[in-house]
Order: sequence, then structure tokens, then C-alpha cells
Amino acid sequence: MKSRIFQGVRIFACVIKKLFPILSWLPNYSKKDFLADFPAGITVGIMLIPQGMAYALIAGLPMEYGLYASLVPQMIYAITGTSRQLSVGPVAMDSLLVAAGLSAIAVIGSERYIELAIGLALLMGAIQLLLGFLRAGFLVNFLSRPIISGFTSAAALIIGANQIANLFGIDIPRNNQIHKFIFSVSETFTEIHISTLLIGIVAIILLVVISKYRNIIKVPAALIVVITGILFVWGTDLANEGVKVVGNIPTGLPSFSTPSIGYSDIRQLLPIAITLALIAFMEAYSVAKAIEEKHDYKIDANQELRAIGLSNIFGALFQSYPTTGGFSRSAVNDNAGAVTPMSSLIAAVLIGLTLLFLTPLFYYLPKAVLSAIVMVAVIDLIDFKLPIMLWKSHKVEAVLLFATFLVTATVGMTQGIAIGVGLSLVVLVYRQMRPHFTELGEIEGVFRNVHRFPKAKVRDGLLIVRFDSALHFANYRFLQSSLEDVIEERTNRGDTINTIILCAESIGYIDASGISALESLIDDLENRNICFRLAAAIGPVRDVIESSDLIKRIGKTRCFTGIHYAISDLEAPGSIHDGLRKVATQVDLEDE
Repeated sequence: MKSRIFQGVRIFACVIKKLFPILSWLPNYSKKDFLADFPAGITVGIMLIPQGMAYALIAGLPMEYGLYASLVPQMIYAITGTSRQLSVGPVAMDSLLVAAGLSAIAVIGSERYIELAIGLALLMGAIQLLLGFLRAGFLVNFLSRPIISGFTSAAALIIGANQIANLFGIDIPRNNQIHKFIFSVSETFTEIHISTLLIGIVAIILLVVISKYRNIIKVPAALIVVITGILFVWGTDLANEGVKVVGNIPTGLPSFSTPSIGYSDIRQLLPIAITLALIAFMEAYSVAKAIEEKHDYKIDANQELRAIGLSNIFGALFQSYPTTGGFSRSAVNDNAGAVTPMSSLIAAVLIGLTLLFLTPLFYYLPKAVLSAIVMVAVIDLIDFKLPIMLWKSHKVEAVLLFATFLVTATVGMTQGIAIGVGLSLVVLVYRQMRPHFTELGEIEGVFRNVHRFPKAKVRDGLLIVRFDSALHFANYRFLQSSLEDVIEERTNRGDTINTIILCAESIGYIDASGISALESLIDDLENRNICFRLAAAIGPVRDVIESSDLIKRIGKTRCFTGIHYAISDLEAPGSIHDGLRKVATQVDLEDE
């Protein structure tokens, strides 16, 4: 009885440790770890202050909500996340998705808009938490690299374009359709505020130059530019000359409150929340995986889903909008020497102190500086190399990338992802319906594609073919038609086929439709006095064949573990005995 209780306690402890990874590393936390985490946390916290405000600007929210989103979500992830360096908070792409989705429902900046943004974080977190418990981390596999690249490049372009209003000092309606945005800019181009534009351009130059020498200049570039911008505008009194500044930011920590959203709001927010849940997890998991490869530990995809979900749920209860792991912040955290999530807790403390005491210092911060920070941050999201590489080697995938990019940039971000995933599935199904099929010939004792190896020997009366896919309901007709085409081609060359060998080494599975198709094919070939032989089938396929009536149609004496054995039996009938299982044992081949 005691042993069962002890075993139950151990299982419970393991489950709790899995759900709260902090219990695994905190008991062994040392002074050495703190000395590494402290400067990293301070660096990330300093970086997050201007970033958070800038990303709130993208999301169409008051500046303080960017700081709120940098506080509680970081703390929750530090307790529940499996990555030791991932920095959770507001990010550019998700901020734009928030604005793109909510601007069609409510007026940007209004009380309802803010309430919906917080409610969106709660709904998104609930979806991620549910997917985590359902172990559905595999869902991000539907977002292929070309789709991600096309989407992120278009999103980065839209993010950057939407900063032009603050950079130029002109009023342009926020838009997530690039062609409409270009039209709006062309109408207001003559209203550019020169002082604002110059501040923005200088800020961009400083950010690029300081970042280039970040190994020498240890202070984050964004902080230097923010301080410089504040001092310059304050000293020159440009705020009274038309340069737009941040102004008053409320002081104090976010209060606990439950987002007041109803059933109709949830129905409107659900498509945006699902998109955000997957995109946010994809961002966080990809950067966490990249950092994991540099260090000796493993992250858990499903626990990461749960951790990001909990971060958003608890964040929403403290007035946070949707958050996830950030690329640049996590890289800075790692490079600064962080060894545990304690660095995130330290960064959160710094954000809390800023909210309590330092927000008045940002009154004279020019919005053009925040726009410059955003534009420099998102330029790295635009991928120029992958489209060129894909166009040279994988044109179909290049088309998928361009289609995703165009739809995202001109129609909408949710539609872009949907089109990209939809087209990827169409291409996948098409490739499954028409897999690679080829005739084989012998060259130096090896059987190769006769189209790639023209010198490969093809024997009169013998046709050897290979089918490179599982044989199922979607492609068995393609196998039959392809085989007929090759038979007809050989017949037109004056060769009468009397034996066909199907090399099944690339067939990983045969379903009921495939079995039925092979039975019909064998019957048809026998009516034409053509002998059918099966070669090199892997273990699971042989098991399916033997457990069905197909083995009776083929005959055990016409199933072979390799093409050579099938040909040897043709030349000397009976030299290979007893079919599938006995031959597999006799020739000492690995049973895949």
C-alpha cells in the first residue's frame, strides 16, 4: 500500500514539474547563475521599454499597454516555459495582426478596441492552452517555410509602411493592404513635417550604426536613441513646433480585471485568435528551438504551447494584449549570457519599476523615434534569399511563397495564411496523386531510372518499374495509367512485354483501394499473358499483402526481396524458393 502511495506521489511530482519547469531549475539555482542572469535581464528590460511602447503603437493601443504586455506574460513564462532564454512580450507581427483584425470591429484607440485587444489575448491563450493539453504542437507543421517566409515578409512590409505616418509626421489611416496605403501616402505626401522626418531618419541611422558596433557599445541601441530623442526634443522645444511626442503615460502597475467580452465578441474574435495562436506559437517555438540547439537542454513543444497560452491568459487578466516569444529580445538575452528564465523575471521587475516611477521621463519621446525602432526591427523579417533560392530549385514552392506574400500584402494577413496553407495542402495532395513513377534499367549491377541513366540496360520482354509513394485510393489510378503508358511505349518500339516487375522499395503503405487495384491489375495482365512479380517490398507492406487475398493473386513464388532475385528466378525458375518470408530469411536482408 505504501509503495503504491509513494509511486503515486512520484508520478504527481513529475507531472507538476512538467507543468511548472521552474521547479526543476530553481532548487539548483546558484549565485553563479544569478551573476549571469542579472545583466541579461537588465539588458532585455531596457530593450523592452522602448520596444513595448513601439509595438503598442503598431497594435493601435496606448503606449502603456506595451509595457503591461511586457510585465505579467514574462513572469508566467519564466514559471511555465521550457526555454531558458526565450523572452516573452509584445512583438511586431502579432501587434500588426491585432490591429488588422480589430480595426474592422472597433475604432482604433477606443475603449471598446482596448477591451477587445485584451479579450483577444485571453481567447488566444485559451486556444493555445487547449492545444497544449491536446498535444497539438504538430499543427505548426502545416506552416511550411515558404508560407512562413511569404507571410512574415509581407507582414514586415505592412508593419514598416504603417510607421510612415509617424515617421513623416502626417495623418494616414492605418491599413493592412499595401496598395491602399501607397495611395493614401501619395495623397498626403506634400504635408510631410520636415523636422519630424529628420528626427526619424537620424534615429534610423543611429540604430543601424550602433547595432553594427554592438560588441563595442554594450548599451542597447534603442535605449541610446530613445534618450537622445527625448533630450533633443526637450532641449529644442520641438514639441511645440509640430513634432508629435508620446505625451503622458499613466503611472502605476496594471490592475487585475476580467475582460468584458460577450458571446458575439468571441464569435468575431475567434478567427483572429486561432490565427494568432498558431502564428505566435510558431514564432516562439522557432526561436526557442534555434537557441536550444546552441545549449545542452531540450524544449517541449506541447509545454511551450501551454506556457505561451498561460502567459496570454494571465496577461489578459492584467490588461495585456497578445504576446509571444520575440526573435530579437531572445537573441539579446542569449548573447547577454542568460542561463535560466530568472533573467525574464529580472526584466519584468525593471518593467514594473518603470511603470511605477519612470513613465513621466518619456513625455518628450518623439513618435518618429518609436517608428524608427519598429522599422529597423522588422527589416530583418523580410527574406530576400529564400525566394531566389526557391525559384532556382523549387519553383512550385516559390510560387506558394509569392502567392502568400501577395495575398497577405494586398488582401489581409489572415487570408494570406489561409491561402498559403490551402495551396500547400493542394500541392501536397496533387503530389500524392501523381508521385514519381519510372522505368528501371540495369547499370553496373544497380537498377536506375532509364531517363536519368540512358546507358542502363533494358531487357527485351521485361519491364521493371518503381512507384515512389504509398499506394492508396488517391493514386492507384495513376499507377495503372502510368504502367499502361510504359507498356504502350515499349510495344511501339517493337518489344513485346511478357513480365513486369514492380519494385516496391519506395512503397511505404498500401491501403484497401491499393490492394484492390493491384488485384485488378494482375488479373488484367494475366489476361494479356503478362506475368506480374513484386520485388523489394518492405516489412509492413509484405504484412498487408500476406494478410489479404492479394498474396493469392501474386503467388508466394512471385514475391521477392530484391529485383535481382526476381530476375534470377526468371532465368532459372525454382532457384529461389518459398516466396516472401523464406526468401527474406535466406538472403539475410534487414526487415525494414
